[in-house]
This record gives sequence, structure tokens and C-alpha cells, in this order.
Amino acid sequence: MLIDTHCHLDDERFKSERDQIIKNAQNEGVETLITIGCDVENSKSAQKIAQSYNGVYFSAGVHPHEAKKAPTDFIGQLEKIAAHEKCVAIGECGLDYYYKNSPKDAQKAVFLEQIDLAKKLNKALIIHVRDAWSECSDILAQKKLGPKKVIIHCFSGTWEHAQKFLALGCIISLSGIVTFKNPGDLVQVAQKVPLDCLVVETDAPYLAPIPHRGKRNEPKYVIETAKKIAEIKNIGLEELAAKTTKNAQNVFGIK
Repeated sequence: MLIDTHCHLDDERFKSERDQIIKNAQNEGVETLITIGCDVENSKSAQKIAQSYNGVYFSAGVHPHEAKKAPTDFIGQLEKIAAHEKCVAIGECGLDYYYKNSPKDAQKAVFLEQIDLAKKLNKALIIHVRDAWSECSDILAQKKLGPKKVIIHCFSGTWEHAQKFLALGCIISLSGIVTFKNPGDLVQVAQKVPLDCLVVETDAPYLAPIPHRGKRNEPKYVIETAKKIAEIKNIGLEELAAKTTKNAQNVFGIK
């Protein structure tokens, strides 16, 4: 059994065959999927999808790319959405200084409010971070969310970056990037991150792993990421799957 801790089931590329995509994953042993909210309306869509399928849960959040467009009452709206029994996290939220689709000040303000909401609701926090590693870890150090409550989604940094987040009690989530021919520092990260601080994801429909690179990604392909990490760690796939599944169940409060 595996859990895809981060996918986007509301994406247009899944619209005409969402039922089959979810069935395909669950038939392959990916029994639980977390579909992610990236703005208020998208979070509502994620809720509707989660309501419609067994084994599907959702998060409610505002992505840093969308920060500049967040309505003034976005936190109140997210809190209402997050009251649903299948909402397991706040996010994805965070800081992205690579694309800069929203001004840094707007990103930071929206991020801080979502951290406070996650603390208030005692829910996991899913973080997107790119080219803002130090500022993000500094904010988390100040906010003190507690151990195993924060997931660094689709981690793409160095081992040094990972160590800072691990020291704060965060969980590192690895995607199909670790299977790429040029995965950056992720082989070292996968090797060194302790098993009890690791989960796996697809970020589907993005970032399809090898051997599906170039195709639309889907949740069942999380198996390829798990296989690669198990190979890097020199452990069996069953051990890797069991541990990452338990980690995901604990952080999201699901069974």
C-alpha cells in the first residue's frame, strides 16, 4: 500500500476520466490520495472530489503563485472549507521566489496567515518552497508548529536545506524528480533523509517519473518514485511503502 500525498485531481487533464484515474491508482495499491487546494475556489473543488470517492482526502490552501489574487477574507473561507471531515491539511502554501508570480510581500503575508490557521485547527501544513529556503525555514522556526506537522512538498533543494527543515520537525516529500536523469541533489537527499521523516507524492498531473517522463502524470505512478527511493536507500519496496504510508497516515490523521 502507498499513499500519494500530493496530487491535483481537479486538473482539467483529469476531468474526463477522473473516475478511472482514481480506480487505476487504487487497483495498483495506491489506496489513498490527497488532492490539493491552491486557491479558495480550487479548494472547494478539491472538497467536492474528496466527498465523491472513498480513499480520497483534500487540503485547503492558497498557493504562493495565487497570493496576489487572494480575497481579503480568504482565511475565513479556507477555515469553513477545512471544517469538512475529509480536509486533512492546510496548503499548499509557502514561498516561491523563482517564478515570482506574486510579490514577495503578498506571498509572505498569505503564507503566515495559513500557518496560523493550521495551528488553530491543529491540521498538517503543506508547504511549497522554491528559491526561498532560508526565509521559509526561518519563518517555521519562529512559528513552532511542532514535530511532524509540516510537509515540505516536492522537495527540490539540497541536503543542507533538508537538514534545516528536518531539524524543525518537518517531513520531506519526494516526487518523481528523484527518478530523473538529472535529479540535482535529490539522490543524496533520498539517501540521507530518515525513513520516519519521509513521504512520497506525484504532484500529478505534473512531473511524471521515469519511465513515464513526458506523459501526463497520475497517482498510480507514485510507485515508480517509491521504487527509486527504495533502491537509493538499499531497502525493499515493501519496507519503504509501509513506512512512508505510516508517516502519511500520522501527519494527516487518516487510517
